Amino acid sequence: QVQLVESGGGLVQPGGSLRLSCAASGSIFSFNVMGWYRQAPGKQRELVAIITSAGSTTYVESVKGRFTIARENAKNTVYLQMNSLKPEDTAVYYCNLRSIPLSGGNYWGQGTQVTVSS
Repeated sequence: QVQLVESGGGLVQPGGSLRLSCAASGSIFSFNVMGWYRQAPGKQRELVAIITSAGSTTYVESVKGRFTIARENAKNTVYLQMNSLKPEDTAVYYCNLRSIPLSGGNYWGQGTQVTVSS
């Protein structure tokens, strides 16, 4: 089993910044993909950004140039630096760890609220 603990959400004004962190613990496969998804009220959960254990990244188009994902493999921790935040970024952000191969498990954090409002 793997546990994911998120931190860093909150309320911020448009144009502001936040940094999310997610620390994983437990039986973690060396090869994995960690990332962030978000779910706004009345909408489906969507991928925001993911990063492989080798450091390759993928972003949803709407956050490119504003968000940066990074990880520290030694700490099993993933970060999401969010700059130039917009009201449409408001959502619950969930950390995810997907093992490679998938038989190692797919895990989710409890979610952290990000609200962008003046």
